[in-house]
Amino acid sequence: MDYERSDPAGTRPIAPTAVKVLIAGGFGVGKTTLVGSVSETRPLRTEELLTEVGVAVDDVSGVEEKTTTTVAMDFGRITISEDLVLYLFGTPGQERFLFVWDELATGALGAVVLADTRRLADCFPSIDYFEQRGTPFIVAVNCFDGARQYALGEVQLALNLDPDVPVVLCDARQRRSGKEVLVKLLEHARDHSRRSAAVG
Repeated sequence: MDYERSDPAGTRPIAPTAVKVLIAGGFGVGKTTLVGSVSETRPLRTEELLTEVGVAVDDVSGVEEKTTTTVAMDFGRITISEDLVLYLFGTPGQERFLFVWDELATGALGAVVLADTRRLADCFPSIDYFEQRGTPFIVAVNCFDGARQYALGEVQLALNLDPDVPVVLCDARQRRSGKEVLVKLLEHARDHSRRSAAVG
């Protein structure tokens, strides 16, 4: 149930503002995990088992333990404050599902691009997509157990990101970490809007 509060006159309830956010990134990077860990409602998932038919299409090197894949989207919700609710849409990770992205991206305030330093190039399609659309985004490096750690500046340089694009560390399994990432995205989207207004 959405949190509601009364307006100053106390005459009617005011529903919190709803904001749409995308969670994107490569195959097996942790999008479903992030949506599931932060959602305050049971997340909607559209996962299917990986099969031998997809072996030639889906590169599982580095994520060999992965047995399922998102084929449409993940969906969850989190209340950031009494007047702000985020609706999270996790995108499918494989390029063959890119046709779904335009529909999911419509009306989105911004996006989190999850990155795995073991497969850093896998997030380039997401970055290119949001850059071309002019959608504000941040990059969140998901800290997998046993993965080599890099300085955030190194990741930013390797991804050839604009200096204004924030790069942060996260653990997609931890709700607090995921929420901090979402708050960072909101701050970046606000700053992006202010810069655009100043230029315009």
